[in-house]
Amino acid sequence: QVQLVESGGGSVQSGGSLRLSCAASGYTYNSDCMAWFRQAPGKGREGVGSIDRSGNTKYADSAKGRFTISQDNAVNTLYLQLNSLKPEDTAMYYCAADPSIQRLWSEEARYWGQGTQVTVSS
Repeated sequence: QVQLVESGGGSVQSGGSLRLSCAASGYTYNSDCMAWFRQAPGKGREGVGSIDRSGNTKYADSAKGRFTISQDNAVNTLYLQLNSLKPEDTAMYYCAADPSIQRLWSEEARYWGQGTQVTVSS
């Protein structure tokens, strides 16, 4: 059974940092592309960034320069480093996995985690 489990969320003040983790189990981790999404209260889900099987990353404009995606294939874990956080970054953050980077960014990923909450206060 495939599982994606996010952790690392919490409450921080504006300008702070967090590192989110997404632990994958039940399948060959580096056979898929991975991505982070977020959904703020009352808003739709939006892509934050992705990483493909070659390690190439892509970010939404809102994340460029502040957020960094990385992965450790040895422990089947995807990371999202969040720096210079702003109140508008407050959201539930989800990881997702799919063989296709296009399907990921179309929010049609095969697998989704349950999310971890990030709250940024001003």
